[in-house]
Amino acid sequence: MLFRMPMQTGRRAMPCHFIIHAFCLLTLAFGSTLAHAGDKPLTLSEALSRAMAQNPGLQVFDFRLQGLEGRRVTADQNPALEAGLEVENFLGSGNLEGVDGAEYTLSLSSVLELGGKRQARVSVVDSRYGRVEAERRAETLDVLGQVTQRFVATLALQEKLELAAEAVALAEATHEIVARRADQGAAPQAEILRARAALTRSRIEQSRLRAAYESRKMALASLWGDTSPDFQILEGDLFQFDSSDDFDALYQRVSDSPAIQIYASEQRIREAEIQLARSQSESNIRWQVGVRRFEETDDTALTAGLSVPLFSGRRNRGEVQAALAARDEVQFRREDTLLRLHSRLFDAYHLRQQSIETVEQIRSQMLPDLTEALTQTREAYENGRYSYVEWTAAQRELLSAREALVDAATTALLNQALIEQLTAQPLAAVPGAPAR
Repeated sequence: MLFRMPMQTGRRAMPCHFIIHAFCLLTLAFGSTLAHAGDKPLTLSEALSRAMAQNPGLQVFDFRLQGLEGRRVTADQNPALEAGLEVENFLGSGNLEGVDGAEYTLSLSSVLELGGKRQARVSVVDSRYGRVEAERRAETLDVLGQVTQRFVATLALQEKLELAAEAVALAEATHEIVARRADQGAAPQAEILRARAALTRSRIEQSRLRAAYESRKMALASLWGDTSPDFQILEGDLFQFDSSDDFDALYQRVSDSPAIQIYASEQRIREAEIQLARSQSESNIRWQVGVRRFEETDDTALTAGLSVPLFSGRRNRGEVQAALAARDEVQFRREDTLLRLHSRLFDAYHLRQQSIETVEQIRSQMLPDLTEALTQTREAYENGRYSYVEWTAAQRELLSAREALVDAATTALLNQALIEQLTAQPLAAVPGAPAR
């Protein structure tokens, strides 16, 4: 599923398909019985759009880029000019008493930079632009991953709330049937008390899930800076899964993800820093020109001077060595990150596959069997052939299976979100599915 949203990033525009396509997990066509009249359900695409536009953590990158622009202006400046005034031979003794024999020198001095120092400074700042953009993409993926995961978790609670409502309805019906049988003398009074306790327990669980659902909605809304959710329900299909490439193909995508591109940007920074360190090995020439006035004779003369530091290259070898070591370190940190991403991707891939298989088995085998078993057990109980314990056990088994179905689907989608976050690409579309 593809969502297209404009993305403004201050200094530069970032291609939206790179980020958004990675997190479009759900076909949003799910109507909830929790809806109130006039409420507009929140879809995943709307949640992603809000987070992209309003997440505070993504706004800081504009200011970081502005800061780099200021540093580039500074790095691109020539060495400063210095004005000086020097007074000699005054307030002495004898012929030099007072200021009659003083000499005044007004000078202007600066430095001639050699070795491409100015361009090296600018290159370091320019290389940091790429690092900030890569970090922005990585942070955006992280935020969108959080939105997707919280959306899925909230949608799962919404589904469990529906199950809780059905459990309450089932407990109410059970209590009525038990009470009717007790009135007929076919069931003991203790069964009425147990049925009433089961009804209370189901209502308590429904209340607990409702409170958890409100908390999840608040956590979701916080990702775009809201402190009070303006939506009542979510709209999405918890049981639709995209097809997937094999693991090797997915891991190949990881090497091009923003998490790894950060290291490529850092490598360019380190290379620029090496050039800057090497440029410092070239000695600068300091020059000075001025005008000297001799107070005693009322004469003036020009002055000029040059100075060059000695052995600059030898003194700067340590900085060059440190810059080279920092560059070499990046490659090993990149390899370490790839290994950790490989482990996370492997776990997510296989857990998703196993969860999808669990969903299919529960839906195709367990639920039909347990539904039919509950129907037969209820009929047998009403006819006096099964006990209350056997009937309630059949109810619990069916409700537990349906809850396990929701949990397995949630696990599959959460790991699908993680896979797409790690690879920065959506999973393969379902073959033959219509364009979305």
